[in-house]
Amino acid sequence: MAFPESFITELAERNDIVDVVSGYVRLGKKSGSNLFGLCPFHSEKTPSFSVNPDKQIYHCFGCGKGGGVINFIMEIENLSFPEAVEFLAKRAGMALPEQTDSRESRKRARMLALNKDAARYFYEQLSAPGGGIAREYIAKRQIGRKMATAFGLGFAPDGWSGLLDAMRAKGYTDYEMFDAGLVRRGKNGGFYDTFRRRLMFPVIDVRGDVIGFSGRILGDGEPKYMNSPETLVFNKSRNLFALNLAKKSKSGYIILSEGNIDVVSLHQAGFDSAVASLGTSLTPEQARLISRYTNEVVIAYDNDGAGMKASQRAIGILEKLDLRVKVLRMSGAKDPDEFIKLKGPDAFRNLIDAAENQVDYRLRAVTDKYDLTVDEQKVEFLKEASELVARLPGSVERQVYAMRVASMAGVDARVVTDEAERRRKKLLSQAHRAADRDATRPERQSQPAEKGIKYENPASAVAEEGVIRLLYLEPELAAEALPEAGEFSSPVLAHIYTEMRGMLDSGQKVSTTTLSGVLSGEEMSLVVNIIQKPELLSNARRTLSDYTQRIKSESARRSAGLDFAEILRQKQNTAYDTQKKRKGYEG
Repeated sequence: MAFPESFITELAERNDIVDVVSGYVRLGKKSGSNLFGLCPFHSEKTPSFSVNPDKQIYHCFGCGKGGGVINFIMEIENLSFPEAVEFLAKRAGMALPEQTDSRESRKRARMLALNKDAARYFYEQLSAPGGGIAREYIAKRQIGRKMATAFGLGFAPDGWSGLLDAMRAKGYTDYEMFDAGLVRRGKNGGFYDTFRRRLMFPVIDVRGDVIGFSGRILGDGEPKYMNSPETLVFNKSRNLFALNLAKKSKSGYIILSEGNIDVVSLHQAGFDSAVASLGTSLTPEQARLISRYTNEVVIAYDNDGAGMKASQRAIGILEKLDLRVKVLRMSGAKDPDEFIKLKGPDAFRNLIDAAENQVDYRLRAVTDKYDLTVDEQKVEFLKEASELVARLPGSVERQVYAMRVASMAGVDARVVTDEAERRRKKLLSQAHRAADRDATRPERQSQPAEKGIKYENPASAVAEEGVIRLLYLEPELAAEALPEAGEFSSPVLAHIYTEMRGMLDSGQKVSTTTLSGVLSGEEMSLVVNIIQKPELLSNARRTLSDYTQRIKSESARRSAGLDFAEILRQKQNTAYDTQKKRKGYEG
């Protein structure tokens, strides 16, 4: 492990998991000693994410993720183990000891430094003589100098190696620039600039690091917008443009728009909570990122078919996180930038105040599909609208919208109410049947919640989990007769077991904190799930012996099965050879 055990232990003690997690998740509901909130790692409406202050662990009963405070920071901030340790050390005001293995951390730091220098280069080129075309575009879009500086706007010249040469002069290698997505490999083996003749928008994460770039073409050419490729520090589905600025807003909501220019225009007009996704539709990861900073989102997508479709998709993602969602209806303008230029900031603020909630928006979308003066279309409208009502979570909400649908179609309210309730019962029945099917499958019940892990031999895996659990809870049991890792049926459990035994044999303390340095996030989630299962410790040695015996017997059974298969194969080969000889003789 790169850090001394004593340092890691002190780091965990000075970063209480409840305090750390509360910076990302609103913890409210309490059950026993556990605090609950909505999981930041998957979409849910009912809190299943628990934090145990006594054990200093977190665990989600929905997606299965779990671990200690270091694992949480690794998952939530997308950091490596050394980076998460550094993050928490800064938080606690602790000095980092010398590390023996920080290759990935050094590579990440080097890439962030390169991105920062590249952003400075683009910024300087905007003011250079060759940056006139970019300055003209900025003036045309009525972006002020102050706002251009706040967003760090820059210019990528039209040449093939402007950035390449500038970064070489600073000591960066061609391969470092290639890994960062700043240059591409040519047909002849050389490299050339990725971004050319573009207005450059640095993408800055919530920690203030330049992680990538978005460039808009100036003049003719495709694509119109180009984003950095996926790199060690940049994942476009897990970041949002301008969230580093929007997170400081006092507005109480996040405005979700489609383009970078829209975001800059909105901030310039005083709407400092605007963000945009990076060349993709809104992703669940981006939605969870938004939910850390607000519980209300205003969707301000373009006023066209594609924008409306994107709004519908975004609503479905955002409402799963129990966020309040409003959707703007812009008339007379195609996007927020154009609307503000035509009608001014006050009109846009009025637009936000009058914005539809997600149910109204969806209902209007359904209404627009049908001509309610035609009986056949009215029937189809009532079916689709009743389905929408049926999916609403609250009974009062369902009653209110059922009455509205009935009024729109000119039918009795009871017609819509009854149809919606019939459809809701059907949906609930389907969900219950699916849950019952899962619950009645013993093999599925014994499988871990982690989607990437599957036990091929559940009977042995249950015992293997038991050994791991007992060693974690009662470390002195390491002196007892234990199974060999090679006898484990599950490779992932064998790896966890090996790491734990190595720590115990060397006198180290086994905890979620120390295990974080040697296990993956998926493995740590499995560990937390294992140690939280009930275990009687009153006769722990006998229980350990029983688990060990089961592992050994299952291992012997598998070996016997393999031996039998080998014997069968040999017999088949012998029979085949005999048959060939016989045929040869007959021929």
